[in-house]
Amino acid sequence: MYRSHTCGELRLSDKEKKVTLAGWVQRIRRMGGMTFVDLRDRYGITQLVFNQDVNAGLCTQAGHLGREWVVQIEGTVAERASKNAALPTGDIEIIVDKLTVLNSAEVPPFTIEDETDGGDDLRMKYRYLDLRRNAVRSNLELRHKMAFEVRRYLDEQHFLEVETPILIKSTPEGARDFVVPSRMNPGQFYALPQSPQLFKQLLMVSGFDRYFQIAKCFRDEDLRADRQPEFTQIDCEMSFVQQEDVLQVFEGMTKHLFKYIKGIDLPDFPRMTYADAMKYYGSDKPDTRFGMRFVELKDLTEGRNFVVFDSAEYVAAICAEGCATYTRKQLDALTDFVKRPQIGAKGLVYVRCEADGTYKSSVDKFYSQEDLAAWAARCGAKPGDLLLLLCGEKNKTQKQLGELRLEMGSQLGLRDKNTYSCLWVVDFPLLEKDEELGRYFAMHHPFTSPKPEDIPLLDSDPGAVRANAYDMVINGVEVGGGSIRIHDSALQNKMFEVLGFTEEKAQEQFGFLMNAFKYGAPPHGGLAFGLDRFVSLFAGLDSIRDCIAFPKNNSGRDVMNDAPAAIDPEQLEELNLEIHLKNNGK
Repeated sequence: MYRSHTCGELRLSDKEKKVTLAGWVQRIRRMGGMTFVDLRDRYGITQLVFNQDVNAGLCTQAGHLGREWVVQIEGTVAERASKNAALPTGDIEIIVDKLTVLNSAEVPPFTIEDETDGGDDLRMKYRYLDLRRNAVRSNLELRHKMAFEVRRYLDEQHFLEVETPILIKSTPEGARDFVVPSRMNPGQFYALPQSPQLFKQLLMVSGFDRYFQIAKCFRDEDLRADRQPEFTQIDCEMSFVQQEDVLQVFEGMTKHLFKYIKGIDLPDFPRMTYADAMKYYGSDKPDTRFGMRFVELKDLTEGRNFVVFDSAEYVAAICAEGCATYTRKQLDALTDFVKRPQIGAKGLVYVRCEADGTYKSSVDKFYSQEDLAAWAARCGAKPGDLLLLLCGEKNKTQKQLGELRLEMGSQLGLRDKNTYSCLWVVDFPLLEKDEELGRYFAMHHPFTSPKPEDIPLLDSDPGAVRANAYDMVINGVEVGGGSIRIHDSALQNKMFEVLGFTEEKAQEQFGFLMNAFKYGAPPHGGLAFGLDRFVSLFAGLDSIRDCIAFPKNNSGRDVMNDAPAAIDPEQLEELNLEIHLKNNGK
């Protein structure tokens, strides 16, 4: 038996007990004739004591240990004279009788501590060492706990967990697929799934009624803090449901997770239309932990010979409470912020609402005190507040003002990670038009149902059609989204037509689904949560990488095992890739 107890288990009630522990050497301290060793495993840290006066040989042996050596000890639990309130085991220590080195170790390239001296790249290269750190391990324990609780909740709601294929057919919509050449079928390729979408709809046709899967998905797209080339979804689908049924079930699941994991009782989630989210927040995933909603001012800014506002399609402001004291340097920094290439605004106008009831603005030359007072009144600004205005093309400016709003929220401490504001965003546009290509694309995917009352607009005004789609947003993060699906073959064919598919192309890509629908498809809908994002939200992380055991870096590389990598020429030859390129005129 390597151990009778873990390193996080023993307490003062175990005093005088003979125990066996095993783990990694975290730290060694020598004080006179005493040597103290902190022994660590997944469960915690226990202090070991070696006494020169009691057993000189054993104490010498302990003195030769190194950090991260794997050892086993036998000893007796004793009350610790100098207790450590920061450790659950801080009231006890082990008086060691026997020490066995199970494995020595090289000095690690960074300290295995909560506050490590290792940078991101170094920790990713030695991820197996990084995973020994409490901060990272606790994120994976949280992930396990959430996944386990999701399964329990959905099982109680009569969902069946069904695994769907990883090697599938490539589809043309959405992000780029990762493709896999087939040795047995020269010149043909599988794709890795971006989601189990088609298969979960087929399961509804199969009568499975309620399906879920914690599914690996793959997208070959540019990366950022909340994206990885492979990620995990809590993927769900239900039959004989309307939108409200889906929202109720998964709002319930989210409330359950917050209550079980974090001890928080959430109120009912408000509903916000996509149109209102863009109008008031400039984002389809608004952070509603704080106000600072947009106020449109175009009609109040016209006719004063300020060409910038007069020529703009859209002028709007946010009101930052108590910020009239911002210095010129701070205001210049905000101007530089909105002019960054990622945001793209050309400038920023401000109005200080002074304590004496007057107004100081960067456009005083064009606007009177009465004009500025009218702006302030519409914005609900009080003395001491600051108005920040942007203008330009409506859609672009709304997004720019949305970024400025988030920056102000961060500067003012209004985006507390321990405060949670949840909502559903509904009524998304069904389609978006690519002006260069002159065609529409599905904003969600081609199987999303339009609002029944908007179906006639598919012929006359496709861009105005609203989708039966919904996203769950928490603290400005889209943690999940889905839709009611099209289950009628005629409507699905109409959707393909609007998206520019020929009948032959639609049959080639999605024929198996359309054929299945001929045999009685029930009304159905569902959604998928990003498990990685959900866990990072609960853990208060800025990036999803630290809640994934072995993540990729921002270039999509696994720097630990150096993937992707070149393939052996013999493997390439087996896959007949050169023949495929020749046959395609390359």
